[in-house]
Amino acid sequence: MNTFTKRYHPPGTAPGTLVASDSAVPLSIRLITYTDTHYAERILSDPIDMVPWLDAEATTWIDVQGNVPPDVLQHLGQRLNLHDLALEDVLNTGQQAKLEDYDEQLFVVMHCPSLDASGALQLDQVSFFLAPGVLVSVYGQAQDLFEPVRERLRHHHGRLRRRGSDYLLYRLLDLVVDHGFPVLEHYGERLDALEDEVLAQPTQQTLACVHRIRRELLWLRRLAWPQREVLSQLLRGDCACITPETRLFLRDSHDHTTQILNLVESDREIIASLLDVYLSSVSHRLNESMRLLTIIATLFIPLTFVAGVYGMNFGNNTHGAWAMPELRWDYGYPMVWGVMIAIAAGMLYVFKRKKWL
Repeated sequence: MNTFTKRYHPPGTAPGTLVASDSAVPLSIRLITYTDTHYAERILSDPIDMVPWLDAEATTWIDVQGNVPPDVLQHLGQRLNLHDLALEDVLNTGQQAKLEDYDEQLFVVMHCPSLDASGALQLDQVSFFLAPGVLVSVYGQAQDLFEPVRERLRHHHGRLRRRGSDYLLYRLLDLVVDHGFPVLEHYGERLDALEDEVLAQPTQQTLACVHRIRRELLWLRRLAWPQREVLSQLLRGDCACITPETRLFLRDSHDHTTQILNLVESDREIIASLLDVYLSSVSHRLNESMRLLTIIATLFIPLTFVAGVYGMNFGNNTHGAWAMPELRWDYGYPMVWGVMIAIAAGMLYVFKRKKWL
């Protein structure tokens, strides 16, 4: 399972080196400028085209989606004075969530959880650059993550267009964090189904599914802890780009990450209990099989003794003092069968009374 799409430089590569990725997602660059009374959205083919549309009085959002070529990212960084190390981290995906302060700019790395067509967990890196009046978002997945936010901007819903770029960053961070709730809801449904399966008739496929969910929940836990730390750093007041009003809203996103962590821990406890139930169920089935075999063997012990006694070859001297009298009886053979059946029936009755069957 490739949870992360990881890309790293070879050892010894110079800092700030941008290396192209092999992603097949087409590049899309949206330039959005807005104020309380104005909204404009444009699709750009090159970062150079954004220069005439940059408005110092409006909030500018540059949303970059898909496979970003290094030259395009470099031009974007030159136009907006973005740090080379931050640009390198945009292309080197699969990192831990983090917050870096570059004087008047903030660089934030988050991860958005989602499920692919087979239901497997996918974690996609989302990078943000925040400066006064400007926000840049970069992500490589095909799904359009931020269309709900753009829709609210277009229709002037809420306070979004009356706030600055830091509030827009909060809305995008909150959207990324909230993607964890439907993923965890999916895992909750799968755990309920697995619980019924483990109690009814567990198989090797059940065990494999339990281990897969356990591994994916571990990835989610590793994702949520550093993201909560990022939001904690934004709440501390050390970042000049974040206004006190926006910090009040960031508390809500911080609470959401805490809820996600609590749900992950609860699901991990359920997974651990399912593993215990599975092992107990397998052990119980083995014990049931051994008990049945023991009962069968116990039934045949006296029957084998009787058959062994009357199977001795003493037929040459049937009239001696110590000869078996049953050998001369007309009903000796059915009598032996009757005794053996009576013994077996009596033992089965005793086993049933003791609830061993």
